[in-house]
Amino acid sequence: MSAVDNTPSNKNFLSPLNFKFIIKRAPHLNFFVQKVTIPGITLPATYSPNPIVRIPEIGDQLEYDELSISFRVDENLQNYLEIQNWMRGSGKQSFEQYSTLAANPSYTGESIKSVVSLTVLSSAKRPNYEFVFEEAFPTKISSITFDSSMEDVSYIEAEVQFRYIKFEILKITA
Repeated sequence: MSAVDNTPSNKNFLSPLNFKFIIKRAPHLNFFVQKVTIPGITLPATYSPNPIVRIPEIGDQLEYDELSISFRVDENLQNYLEIQNWMRGSGKQSFEQYSTLAANPSYTGESIKSVVSLTVLSSAKRPNYEFVFEEAFPTKISSITFDSSMEDVSYIEAEVQFRYIKFEILKITA
């Protein structure tokens, strides 16, 4: 590509349907994930004092939004309970539950925090990029509503929010 020619070599658009999602700590959730919202990042400005106007400067600490996941709840509530029990154990509702979680290293997938990854597939359905969220933990799970007045079956979905230390975007090479 010359300096004058700015035509991209790959003209395919990114599809919102081409992804695979994995939470090591919650394997029953992975299959039922419907939607993942990659969080935004903010770099708040700092300001230098000046008698006339505050002068904005580049900030020094990134702020990450929460990772948000929507999933269909399975008939046995296995995926919903997986997240809820993780939160109950992390929230120290019982010391026994918390100490069991805390004793496990994070790489086992049975700890308080877990690795969460989203693999973005190319138009040819091959892994292209991976978003890796390190030391993630759930902070909120939505309620479940049962409603017998509905005319059509609309399967129950839930949403879970995660906090994490940082995330990286890695290019997957073939």
